[in-house]
Amino acid sequence: MRLVRDLGRRKLRSGLTITGIAVGIMALVVFGSMANKMNALIGGGSKYYANKAVVSVGSMYSGNIQPLSLSDVKRVEGVEGVGAAMPTLDMMLSDTGGATMGTPEMITADIPGGDKGYETFKIDLAQGRTLATADADSKVTVLGSDLARKLNANVGDTVTLRDEPFKVVGIYAPTLTAPDKDAYVPLAAAQELFVKSLPPLIQANINPSVIATGIVVYPKAGVDPEVLKTRLEAMLGKDYTVMTGKDFDAMLGSFSAIFSMVLTGIAMLSLLVGGLSTINTMAMSVAERTREIGIKRAIGASRWRIRREIVLESAMIGLIAGLIGLGIGAAMTMLFNDLGRASGNVLFDLTLGTALTAIGFSTGLGAVAGFVPAWGASRLDPVTALRYE
Repeated sequence: MRLVRDLGRRKLRSGLTITGIAVGIMALVVFGSMANKMNALIGGGSKYYANKAVVSVGSMYSGNIQPLSLSDVKRVEGVEGVGAAMPTLDMMLSDTGGATMGTPEMITADIPGGDKGYETFKIDLAQGRTLATADADSKVTVLGSDLARKLNANVGDTVTLRDEPFKVVGIYAPTLTAPDKDAYVPLAAAQELFVKSLPPLIQANINPSVIATGIVVYPKAGVDPEVLKTRLEAMLGKDYTVMTGKDFDAMLGSFSAIFSMVLTGIAMLSLLVGGLSTINTMAMSVAERTREIGIKRAIGASRWRIRREIVLESAMIGLIAGLIGLGIGAAMTMLFNDLGRASGNVLFDLTLGTALTAIGFSTGLGAVAGFVPAWGASRLDPVTALRYE
């Protein structure tokens, strides 16, 4: 309570200092939450690509998805070290696209059980069931959590995917990664939708039942995915792209680190201003309380006690500012996420770690900023301090 009373002596100055740090902490919370979301998206992709190889013609990351023939699946299955080869089909949910955070909304299809038990990337269900072999000729779908919320869909409802009605049989639990924006459908239904998206002249010359956009290749136990990649590239030729978990990490891992550094740097600049303001506030506080410090030293207060009191007061400024900044930042992330859910864009992921880091950093910043004035105060000569006007 005494520390709070000391801060109350200089309401305007303390308030401005707290505001400066709070703004920096707010920026740290908001940008840190954005970085968390981006890292979650990239981390989800890294887990998906782990222990497998994905064959495609072109790449969804370059916006150039091209069909390949299901006959390629048989060729891939014949490569040494392949445990299973499963055809997949991925396409944009809408041709119009639009601004989005992270991955776009997609229609995704594969063959239930086609992984033969090799798949390690599992998604929990929130409602209903997953697709089954019996759904092969049906127009049913399992929706990701964000897409289900955007479409206001529940199990048993009918949703429209590329102008075609699909019955919702399941909704996946949130993953905070790409599957949250996906609609999973049977391969046959996805093949028809894909062909309908092509120009009429091409549609007339393609049999939907023999196309896919990718092949997920699972190595046998003990086979290195990188070794398998080399074998696949040698067999398929230069027109095909083979991506492994190592390729994915190399492609997006450095981007994640740079993105986090840029956002953190912006927040740190704001905090630097707050730190300088704290030093100024505590230096002026020490100057105003020179006689008080002299009296304390004259009646036996140690230099350590003087330093401790001033540093604790400065740390209190940082703590109060941190709590205010965290509260404002958390409210902003919640508001932006609520606004973004309508369009399927959840931009922020405020974690406990980010919150604790923000509070710890602001408190530590206050303590460090107060150390220099505290050191100077503790070195004051008691007699000189008592004569100070």
